[in-house]
Amino acid sequence: MSKKLSLDYIVRRPKTTSTNPPLLILLHGYGSNEQDLFSFASELPDELLIISARAPQTLGMGSYSWYTINFDMNNGKFSDNKEAIASRDLIATFIDEIKEAYKTNPAKTFLLGFSQGTILSYAVSLTYPEKVRHIIALSGYINQDILTTDLNPDNYKNLDFFISHGSVDQVIPVEWAQKSAPFLNSLKIKNSYQEYMVGHGVAPQNFYAFKNWIEERL
Repeated sequence: MSKKLSLDYIVRRPKTTSTNPPLLILLHGYGSNEQDLFSFASELPDELLIISARAPQTLGMGSYSWYTINFDMNNGKFSDNKEAIASRDLIATFIDEIKEAYKTNPAKTFLLGFSQGTILSYAVSLTYPEKVRHIIALSGYINQDILTTDLNPDNYKNLDFFISHGSVDQVIPVEWAQKSAPFLNSLKIKNSYQEYMVGHGVAPQNFYAFKNWIEERL
């Protein structure tokens, strides 16, 4: 675990040295930790500086969350949007801290989220579009209640999304994810959406698709 900034994190330094490396930040899902998505790191492009952040709320041993998910007998599951907005802003600050600490290439900042990490990746990029460029949104959805109220297409010209979801996801319904592309299209934001025949997880072909997507943008 590296020296704490706004968030604890682990790091894979670039395997090929450069003065200002491209940056990939990983945001894990609810109940997971920074080791989860970091398993992808060894297979991703050598030039990337890869940072895997740990969410701030502790659920149990090795289990963390970005915000509380409440379970209600009548309403089912609902998110604590106030906590989610606080984590959105914390991640935005963390991105700046990492860029400064590691002198990364500001034009090549990638943000990859899974599930709750994806919900916040959408929120960070649509609220602070100057901080990131390329977003990999795995098994999540857009929660409009935690976005900025000023959704101006002029601010989003540099954003580019890779979106994927399991067609039989039992945690986040695929119908929620299917709303992402039309929403981004309405803001004239570049995006690619695809589904895979899996549940709440990342199929091997999904991994290779977003790996290729990243390589094309380096």
